Amino acid sequence: MQHQSRRAMRITRRGFLQASSLALAASSCARPARRARHARPNIVLVMVDDMGFSDIGCYGSEIHTPSLDKLAARGVRFTQAYSAARCCPTRASLLTGLYAHQAGIGHMTNEAERVFDYGHPSYLGELNRRCVTIAEVLRPAGYHTWMAGKWHVGTADGMRPLDRGFERYFGIVRGACNYFKPDPDKLLMEDRTPVQDVGDDFYTTDAFTGHALRFIDEQDDDAPFFLYLAYNAPHWPLNAWPEDIAKYRDAYHAGWDALRQARLERQRAMGLIDPRWALTERDEAVPEWEQVPAARREELAFRMAIYAAQIDRMDQNIGRLVAGLEQAGQLDNTLFLFLSDNGGCAEGNNWGGGPAEQLGTKEGYFLTYGRGWANASNTPFRRYKHWVHEGGISSPFIAHWPAGIPARYNGGYNRNPIHIIDLMATAADLGHAPYPEQYAGQRITPLEGRSFAPLLAGRDRPIHDALFWEHEGNRAVRRGSWKLVSAYARGTKQWELYDIDADRTETRDLAAQRPDTVAELAQLYEAWAERCSVLPWPAKEHAKHS
Repeated sequence: MQHQSRRAMRITRRGFLQASSLALAASSCARPARRARHARPNIVLVMVDDMGFSDIGCYGSEIHTPSLDKLAARGVRFTQAYSAARCCPTRASLLTGLYAHQAGIGHMTNEAERVFDYGHPSYLGELNRRCVTIAEVLRPAGYHTWMAGKWHVGTADGMRPLDRGFERYFGIVRGACNYFKPDPDKLLMEDRTPVQDVGDDFYTTDAFTGHALRFIDEQDDDAPFFLYLAYNAPHWPLNAWPEDIAKYRDAYHAGWDALRQARLERQRAMGLIDPRWALTERDEAVPEWEQVPAARREELAFRMAIYAAQIDRMDQNIGRLVAGLEQAGQLDNTLFLFLSDNGGCAEGNNWGGGPAEQLGTKEGYFLTYGRGWANASNTPFRRYKHWVHEGGISSPFIAHWPAGIPARYNGGYNRNPIHIIDLMATAADLGHAPYPEQYAGQRITPLEGRSFAPLLAGRDRPIHDALFWEHEGNRAVRRGSWKLVSAYARGTKQWELYDIDADRTETRDLAAQRPDTVAELAQLYEAWAERCSVLPWPAKEHAKHS
C-alpha cells in the first residue's frame, strides 16, 4: 500500500523483551499432550471488545499483560492493523472477509427487535446469505470450528453461531452484558440451549476461556481446528473481580494527561511509533485533569482502575488458553491472533456512565470510564470507537506461530497495513480451504480481503492498494500514505487529508494544500461506496427511497 522506508520487520528488544519473560499461567486442560499431526495450522483468533491501541503492555500500557507481552516477544506485532470502528461491523467483516455493508451489517445488528433492518440489502441488521463465515469455509476443508464469547452479528433463530458453520458455541448472542450475571435477554447460550442459571462464581471472561479450553480438551481426533474467542472485555459495564481491581486502585490518581504522556514515551522507546508523530491534543471537550473537582477525580480514577482490571483478567485468561494449547501439544502449529474490534469507547461523556455506587460491585449495566480515559486508551491517536480517524480504527494486533513465523522476526514489528477483512483470506489460505462462489444454493459475494500470510513470513510489500471505511456517516479511504477522512456532521461532507507516514496522529490537515489528491481519493471512495451499496447517512432515511 505504501513505500516502506524502513524494514517492515524490525527486532526491537529494548526493555520490552526483558519485561515479557514472565511465565504463562498454568493450564486447566487435563488431557495428556496430543501432538498435531497435520501440516495445516490450528487458528486461534482472540478478539477483545472496545480496547484502545495503547491498552496492553507491548503497545505502551502500564496494565499488567505478561501473557500477551510474551506472545508478542515470540511473534510479530502489526503496527497498522485496522478494524471497522464498531462492534457489529468489525465482527461482520472479520467473519466474512467482506466490508460490513456487503455482509448486511452496514450499521448495527438487530437485538430483540429488527430496529436496524432498514429494508435494504446492506442494512439488514444480520449477516446475509450472500456471505460465508470463516467457519463455513474451514469446516468443509476438515477443520473443527468452535466459538466462545460475543457473537453480535445475528440474534434471531437461524442466525446464531451453529447456524453459520460453528460446531460448538458458548457465549452471548447479543451485545453487552453484566459480566457476573448476564441477563437472560442477552441470550447466553451453550450450543443452541439458553443458559439461565450461572451461579455465584460466574464471570464472562473466565467462563468463555473455560469453554474454549474444554473444546480443545474434548477433541478426539487429529484434525486442525479454528477457535474464535471473542471476549466482551473490556466493553462496559465496568465489572471486575475485587482482587484484580486492588492491583490498580491507586494507579490512576495522576490523571489522563499524565497517562497519555507516559504511554507515548513508552511507545516511542520501544519503537512502536514514529517519534516524528505529535501527540494529539487532549480532546477539546475533556478538561485538564487538575481542573476536575477532587471528589470527581477520585471516582474517575476508580473507573479507570476497574477498566484496567478487566484487561488484566483478560490477559490472565489468555495465559490459561496458551498454556492449555501447549499442554495439548498444539501451540507450535497454532496461529494465535489477538486484536481489538475498535478503539477505546468514549460513551458516557467526560465523567463516565452509570451510578458511582455500583462501581466495584457485581451490579450495573451502563458503567463506563468516560471520554478522558478513552482518549488515553487510544494514545497517540485521535477520536474513538464510532469514528474512522486513527483512534477509532487502529488496533493492537499480535501474531504468534512458532512453526510458521521465522524466529528472526520474533519480537519485531510488521509495518504494512492490514484490515479486519483480511482474516478470512488468511484463514482460507493457510487452511487450504477454497472460498466458494456458491454456498447453500446462494451466490456468494467475492472476497474483499487479502491473505497476510506472506507478511507473517517476512515479506516487505503491502497487500492492499486501497482500504475503505464508513460507519454512521464517518468515512475514510486510504491509499499509500494518503488518508482522506471525514467525521459526520449533518449537512456537511468536509474531507480532511493526512500523510499517514509522516503524521499518523492526523494533526496536520493537508486538504487545502493538495486539492487534486483530495479529489482523486474522494472519487475512489465514491466508487467503492456505490459498489458496496453504502448509503448516505442517515442510512435509514435514504433506504426508504433506494
